[in-house]
Amino acid sequence: MQLTDKFLQYLEYEKRRSPHTIASYAHDLAQFRSYVAEIYETEDLSQVDHNALRSWVVHLSEQGLKASSINRKIATLKSFYKFLLKKGIIKVNPALRIKPMKTPKRTPTFVEEGAMQQLLDEIEFPNTFAGMRDRLVLELLYQTGMRESELIQLKEQDIDFLQSTIKVKGKGNKERVIPISTHLVHLLKQYFVFKKKKFENSSPYVILSNKGEQAYPLLLYRIVQRYLTMVNHKEKKSPHVLRHTFATHLLNRGAELNAIKDILGHSSLSATQIYTHNSLERLKDIFEQAHPKA
Repeated sequence: MQLTDKFLQYLEYEKRRSPHTIASYAHDLAQFRSYVAEIYETEDLSQVDHNALRSWVVHLSEQGLKASSINRKIATLKSFYKFLLKKGIIKVNPALRIKPMKTPKRTPTFVEEGAMQQLLDEIEFPNTFAGMRDRLVLELLYQTGMRESELIQLKEQDIDFLQSTIKVKGKGNKERVIPISTHLVHLLKQYFVFKKKKFENSSPYVILSNKGEQAYPLLLYRIVQRYLTMVNHKEKKSPHVLRHTFATHLLNRGAELNAIKDILGHSSLSATQIYTHNSLERLKDIFEQAHPKA
């Protein structure tokens, strides 16, 4: 068995990484192995040194690959060689001194509060299973900040009506509990009535397709895009935009960054700090409108 296969099995069975993540790692390592075989005439990745890794990074940059994409490949190499070192296959980690490339900070796209209020308070949803489901998708994404994949995997048993909470299984199978409003509890109960009438022996998953099957990414994307188009003119209209919207609105209304981090399921505070930029921009707007010397 090749070293890369052992590493991918480790990711799947020990680290519990998602199939998408494993596929990305496999693709990156296959690219690196091809480069090493061509330039250094070896396919044994345990024998390459720091210079080979650095050479590949330079090669990717010269090809015009984005810094964010190169950084993902660097992260793959770092994880791979850390695994080889842990297993005693190598004695020196050649990826240790490889540094990620600088990337421009991107401000997360979000929907203004007024637009979200208009969508959820004024837009009429059809009084059907599909209409109730579409509204619930929007409400869950906006009121909990959960990821698209987390919503797809959400089951009825994960909802505690007595405690008004939802249990979410995030990255690395880490569970977190998110409080939900009385309004959302009411919507969920209504939806389950529609769901039971529509599908007698329905799936345990909360969000279903019109055929009663577990939801899939394209379904959620279409729902979000359709309704956000009614109130929002920004180009990006995806489930992740509602996650950004949730975090930005909480921060704008005074929520602590650490609390937002825990609700979003971020492993570190640095991942949550991207939302502070939007909050600062809002403060600047308020200052310019309200201060006499602005």
